[in-house]
Amino acid sequence: MTDVVDADELLRRMQRARAWARQEERTWRGRSEHLRATDPEGARDAAVRTLTYEAVLTVLDEILTPGKHAEEP
Repeated sequence: MTDVVDADELLRRMQRARAWARQEERTWRGRSEHLRATDPEGARDAAVRTLTYEAVLTVLDEILTPGKHAEEP
């Protein structure tokens, strides 16, 4: 079923998604650091997931705050 939402609700949903992605990025970064010494394969998987959430955050940041990443190379 498709819900029709207004611009304010869409903005709130994207902000929640950004907050969730930020938390997940921190979680996976910590997991990667924790596993580095004992489980290199698990650490590698966690590092890939960290990069994935970083990419999602970059996209959501650009949507929610246009131009924020314009100065970065």
